[in-house]
Amino acid sequence: MAATTIEVKEEVVVVYFSDGKILDSQRIEQVGGELQSAVPQAIHKKLLLNFRGVSFMSSAMISKLVSLSKACKGAGVEMKFCEVSPNVMEVFKITKLNKVFDIKPAEDKAIASFGKKSWFG
Repeated sequence: MAATTIEVKEEVVVVYFSDGKILDSQRIEQVGGELQSAVPQAIHKKLLLNFRGVSFMSSAMISKLVSLSKACKGAGVEMKFCEVSPNVMEVFKITKLNKVFDIKPAEDKAIASFGKKSWFG
């Protein structure tokens, strides 16, 4: 069974996770592989990970997200996260990854934010 589902919405490749808890090492490897394969699918250079329903993930999964971030940067793909649960957000805050990843509260806001420059960008 696939660990993720991919849809394209308004030129953004949106990845949804199948599991509420991403803890098993084999499943993490599968998720990591599926996320890496999503990068070349982002032909418009926009990738959104929707964490709806994900309540826990292990530190090994965090390292997969960091690797994905590097792959996106290398491919010129803009990556964002949305609908991150309080538990997962806490992990991002502890690891300071909330400063690295662009995290939006809702999918529609995340999709709308692609391609918009900040005041200083």
